[in-house]
Amino acid sequence: MSSQATDIFEVFPNPKPERDFIIQIEIPEFTCLCPKTGQPDFATLKIEYIPDACCIELKALKRYVWSFREQGVFHESVTNKILDDLLIAIAPRYIKLTAIFNVRGGLYTTVVVDHVKDGWTPQTPIVTLESAPSF
Repeated sequence: MSSQATDIFEVFPNPKPERDFIIQIEIPEFTCLCPKTGQPDFATLKIEYIPDACCIELKALKRYVWSFREQGVFHESVTNKILDDLLIAIAPRYIKLTAIFNVRGGLYTTVVVDHVKDGWTPQTPIVTLESAPSF
């Protein structure tokens, strides 16, 4: 597999489709460009999803994230685009994307988007990173 940036996802079959389980992925080195200034914007992306038929392959996800390094895009737009692309690729039962952008001009921006598949009801309450008990 190449180490080049790409906007194509690879997926693999859900190993336990009869069970709801949460996959949590943290991407601490997301980078895009500010569309106004051309300066780099840095963020940590947190993805939490309950797969349906398939899961996202992690190296492909990393290469997809790299594809934004040279793109000028607003925080809100890029967060929603990533979620939309994940929905197309894996059609999860549930997905939440939290994009925590580094400070810019004294302001922090966090964009949170989520999606619940039509007709899906969780087997148990959804526990996310924010609601999980600390150990």
